[in-house]
Amino acid sequence: MARMTARKPLHLNEREREKLTNLSRSQTLPIRKVRRAKLFLLYDDGATITDIAREVGLTRESVYKWVDRALAIGASAALDDKYHRPKEPTITEADKAWVIDLACRKPKDLGYAAELWTLKALAKHVRDNASKERHPALKKAAKATVWRILNKREIKPHKIRYYLEERDPDFEEKMRQVLLVYQEVHMLNEQGFSPWKEPGVITLSVDEKPGVQAIKLIAPDLPPQAGKHSSISRDYEYERLGTLSILAALDLHDGHVLAEIEERHRSREFIKLLASIDAYYPEDCRIRLILDNHSAHISKETMEWLSWHPGRFEYTHTPKHGSWLNIVETLFGKMARTFLKSIRVESREELRQRILQGIHEINLEPVVHRWQKFDLLKS
Repeated sequence: MARMTARKPLHLNEREREKLTNLSRSQTLPIRKVRRAKLFLLYDDGATITDIAREVGLTRESVYKWVDRALAIGASAALDDKYHRPKEPTITEADKAWVIDLACRKPKDLGYAAELWTLKALAKHVRDNASKERHPALKKAAKATVWRILNKREIKPHKIRYYLEERDPDFEEKMRQVLLVYQEVHMLNEQGFSPWKEPGVITLSVDEKPGVQAIKLIAPDLPPQAGKHSSISRDYEYERLGTLSILAALDLHDGHVLAEIEERHRSREFIKLLASIDAYYPEDCRIRLILDNHSAHISKETMEWLSWHPGRFEYTHTPKHGSWLNIVETLFGKMARTFLKSIRVESREELRQRILQGIHEINLEPVVHRWQKFDLLKS
């Protein structure tokens, strides 16, 4: 406890008093610093220790402590807290390395159901296993502690950032071949080429859109009603009836679409599409298909069927992870935006017929899909 003896005056000069006065009126400084400035001013004015304690809201002992400090080192220096030597960290680098190692592993590998950590789950695992794993400093680790350890290393195990698997080593060359085909098609279209007028190479963009869901309503949709609700009202509940796959071939010369709607997309379904293409176009035309390396496109069964039609079909493959190079993807996007969006049916057969009707409507007003980015040929 401070000694209760008479203290000497501070003898503040004009400059010190001005500084302390400004500090004592501050609305932004820490309250402890404002109180000390007021304390020193009151003491310098001759106020009693009791009056000072009452005025600044401190005990008499605290007032004596700060007066003694101001007398020892000066009022300006006494405004700040004493320097404290930082406490040696109790969480060691080995402890931190253990937490980082846990964060870099999946929870499922440690027996949990989750695929990714949450900070809460990771912190709980750290606390539950700290003593057993010889990291006792972490047995009371909170989420904030774990976050600080991970944040310093910029590790975020609760987030996913997608990446692309190693690309086709021949990506650039395959892309170039596809773009050259598009360039050739563009030139033929400019010249007015039509397989119905003259023999030549007809180019189709081919792919599958799997997993189109047949969804049935549980309750009927409610149409818009003036003054009540402006949009269609739909019940949240529904029933899944299965899925269908759209196997489509887009004619790059006139925008016509040939398609098969199947429950699966195996070799036999793809061969069915090839047969439809073969039957549709004149026999004296060669048919060039732009397509990916899906197993159904290059299977033993497909190759055998193609061998029965020598000289009729020609493949141009898009590179691995290069589906964006296939123009038929724009057709699937159009289908999704127009008739597939929010579609509800009573059966898979109804879904099949609705898709066929949508394709029929596209063929009534076909649009030629063109590739625009020929500048990629220069890269």
